[in-house]
Amino acid sequence: MPAEVCDISVVIPSLNEAANLYRLLPKLKEALDNLHIAWEIIVVDGDSTDGTPAVVENAGARYINETRRGYGTAILRGVTEARGEFVLTMDADMSHPAEFVQQLWSARTEADIVIGSRYVPGGHADQPWFRAMLSRILNGFFGYGLAMPVKDMSSGFRLYRRSVFRNIDLTFTNFVILIEILLKAFARGARIKEAPFHYKPRQSGNSHARIIKFGVDYLRLFHRMWRIRNSVDFPDYDERAFDSRIPLQKYWQRKRYDIIMRFTPKFVSTVDVGCGSSHILADLPHAIGVDMRHEKLSYMRKSNKLLLQANGLQLPFPDDSFDCAISSEVIEHIPEENGKLIDELTRVLKPGGTLVLGTPDYGGWQWPLIEKAYALAAPSAYADEHVTHYTYDSLRKALLERGYEITAHDYICKAELIFQATKPGKSAPSSNEI
Repeated sequence: MPAEVCDISVVIPSLNEAANLYRLLPKLKEALDNLHIAWEIIVVDGDSTDGTPAVVENAGARYINETRRGYGTAILRGVTEARGEFVLTMDADMSHPAEFVQQLWSARTEADIVIGSRYVPGGHADQPWFRAMLSRILNGFFGYGLAMPVKDMSSGFRLYRRSVFRNIDLTFTNFVILIEILLKAFARGARIKEAPFHYKPRQSGNSHARIIKFGVDYLRLFHRMWRIRNSVDFPDYDERAFDSRIPLQKYWQRKRYDIIMRFTPKFVSTVDVGCGSSHILADLPHAIGVDMRHEKLSYMRKSNKLLLQANGLQLPFPDDSFDCAISSEVIEHIPEENGKLIDELTRVLKPGGTLVLGTPDYGGWQWPLIEKAYALAAPSAYADEHVTHYTYDSLRKALLERGYEITAHDYICKAELIFQATKPGKSAPSSNEI
């Protein structure tokens, strides 16, 4: 039954949908009652002239009049008014079956957003061929172009954790907001799952989607979202680079992975500072991943459980905590670093422990040239964030001054330098001694 604070709020955008709401709302109430939870139904109406307010109120749902136009506007108004921990959005035109709410609700613990999907195995859509073709093309284009793990990005039949909308900046006011929500939520580490359902087009009334304008807005969104999707701030940037469509980037990431994994002792206590979303941490499930960016850590929950948001210059670990410390492509991002990160890594590393430290080598011509080319080709990537420039000699000196024994080093294209060094003192236990 409806409650002041409830488990789920169902938000239904509406414009002159009285006839459909008259049939939908009783079925929806029955489906929600069968869940045995506290619920509410919110109909966000855009100044309908067909008696919608009376239909909604007679059905025991909340009626909200939203004079600003747009499907996206209605969705956001409904989310703002919602009192539930979860928010379910669905259309008023009977194309989203009330009985499918059970499947969405059942999947709530598996993801932050559960999508009723037409295009995953088991899903289906009864649509005119032109609309079906356009939908397939747009979803395929966006899914491939943005490398999103979602088949039906334009489905509005969704169950959200309400927290997904917290502090998220959404700009589109029409149907395109559906893709914008997915991408920006995914960028913050949200988990997304698709549940197959059978879509049936409206039986009465008129659709308020305008196909040409819809397509133009999708293209505008794609340009904007593509830049966000391929920026270094996106949570899976490092993982995607490992399988990049750009040959040099793919080679670089895999070469770095090979060197660091070769330098890292197996099955010893390990911390990876500035871990990002790399395959290195994913393949060290016993390691603690530390990063300042919460979204990166949220993304890595799928492969790693030991994750901590912290500043690498103030690690929250006691002295001599780890047998191995890894920090790759971090030290160059710290203004006036002057060995501060090395000192902190040394503090938490046990005597005899292994330090694996990587950074671009600014002593030769290779990295400066690559950095300039990279800045032109990918202006939203890391190049302009490199503010501390080490060379082979200066980094070697910094390690030797702290008593390290340098045991190995290797390069990627004579541009990125990776050291393996041993902290002075008694040797750390081998993996056989743990």
